[in-house]
Amino acid sequence: MNYIFHLTGFYGKIQEDNRLNPTHISLYLALFQFWNLNRFRNPISISRNEMMKLSKISAFGTYHKCIKELQEFGYIEYIPSFNPYKGSLVNLFSFDNSEAIQNLNMKRIKKQTASEQVANRMRIKIDTGSEQALIPSINSTNSLNNKQLKDNDHSRIFDEENLLLKKKNRSIEIPPNISEVEMYFLEKDSTKFEAERFFNHYESNGWLVGGKSKMKNWEAAARNWLLNTKKFNNTSNSSSFANGVELKPNHLNATTNKSYRDEL
Repeated sequence: MNYIFHLTGFYGKIQEDNRLNPTHISLYLALFQFWNLNRFRNPISISRNEMMKLSKISAFGTYHKCIKELQEFGYIEYIPSFNPYKGSLVNLFSFDNSEAIQNLNMKRIKKQTASEQVANRMRIKIDTGSEQALIPSINSTNSLNNKQLKDNDHSRIFDEENLLLKKKNRSIEIPPNISEVEMYFLEKDSTKFEAERFFNHYESNGWLVGGKSKMKNWEAAARNWLLNTKKFNNTSNSSSFANGVELKPNHLNATTNKSYRDEL
């Protein structure tokens, strides 16, 4: 049996059958998969849990209702098993109407007049001299879709490369924009205030490192700025506190034995 002709006949049958819903179709395709694995030999042995998992049916009641209705509607023959150690049996009917389809196509061809056949052979010639059908086929439509997907992928890769190039060039441009500096400091878990301090400092000295050399990479300078800021904060905190007790500056400390009778 040709499974392509079978599925074609199945979809032609369900197209006119308004009794079916998507759950019936999903369950039938799950049964068809097992029939295919059994090389289209009837009957096939099925397990309810496997069928429910494959057809994405989550309720037992829905499963039993659909498989019984498929039998009532003439799509399968269902032989339930009440033995928990033995699976139920299902016979699937063949919908392979390949001969009928071929005969129908032959009749349609014979009914065509000579003028209709000439019209069907008409083509639109393009500049290269090749011919293009008036009505695109499904395959040509799929080819166009695939080409569009490839073009989209190339466009996405090109955009990503441009972003990487812009990010690389951003590190070279001196002086940077204040918004870029603020964004970079925020990425490094810092603040806009610290970004403004950095920008104003180097803006005032002409973007020189150490007041002498021309800055080549402002992001590297920003990282050093943040490292020095953290180091300064840690040093100031350690000097201000000892064992959890805040220390006063030396010039503010007074001894308890000081005599105020001495002249200043």
